[in-house]
Amino acid sequence: MTGTPVAKSLVLFAVAALAETGGAWLVWQGVREQRGWIWVGAGVIALGLHGGVFVAGSLAWGMAVDGFRPDRYDVAGALICLVGVAVIMYAPRTAA
Repeated sequence: MTGTPVAKSLVLFAVAALAETGGAWLVWQGVREQRGWIWVGAGVIALGLHGGVFVAGSLAWGMAVDGFRPDRYDVAGALICLVGVAVIMYAPRTAA
């Protein structure tokens, strides 16, 4: 993957959000909608391979796939989470 470290991390952030949210959706479909254990297994694999960027990804997934319309508190909570991730990922570090 070429590009700046920030660009790389943003791409990985988006991939993780998609895998995390999609994995949870697959498990839901497999169990709740009775689509079978293959769906559950695929969801578990997706969740196991990627994790962490769940809140904002879940809102985006819900909007795109299920027609969910977040309220201002959903958006505020997701933004707080994203700011927290940005602080952790991009804060200037000093050598120990």
